[in-house]
Amino acid sequence: MVNKLKESSDVGMIKGLGAVGPDPSLKEKLMLFGQFVGDWDIVEARYTQADGAEVKLKGEVHFGWILGGRAIQDVWMGCRKGSQRVVLFGTTVRFYDAKIDAWRSTWLSPIKGLVQTFIARKINDEIVLEGKTAEGYPEKWIFSQITPQSFRWHSEETHDNGKTWQLTEEMQIRKVNAGH
Repeated sequence: MVNKLKESSDVGMIKGLGAVGPDPSLKEKLMLFGQFVGDWDIVEARYTQADGAEVKLKGEVHFGWILGGRAIQDVWMGCRKGSQRVVLFGTTVRFYDAKIDAWRSTWLSPIKGLVQTFIARKINDEIVLEGKTAEGYPEKWIFSQITPQSFRWHSEETHDNGKTWQLTEEMQIRKVNAGH
């Protein structure tokens, strides 16, 4: 599916970017997102379009330690089901900020020309990232149903100041080689 992207994965790597693990002085806080370090399959992704139509994708996501183990970067890739054309391709850089006792997260999507920033915190059994859509509406990206082998990721946005929230994206994600 995304094999041509994988072929070039080691070409042009930036020296000093990668890290072998979390910074020991922040390890406990860093494991909120550190638990995802590794390779994952996007078993199914569903996107609701403005007209109500639904687009389905399959893909992969890779999380890794960067910047001396003080941050995590992930790369998300996906194709429409039955197609080889990449329609989801982006990266997030996340780091824990002790000043606000939360994570700062920035999503970059060159295909869509987007840069979005979020503040993330653990709320009950979920990780909730709060920010704004490209149009300026409040948005939440939520990691839920988290196990060592899988998690659900979804996004919601509100157009009425939080009275109601609309599901806009949803992904079921499974650890590569889980249980092997």
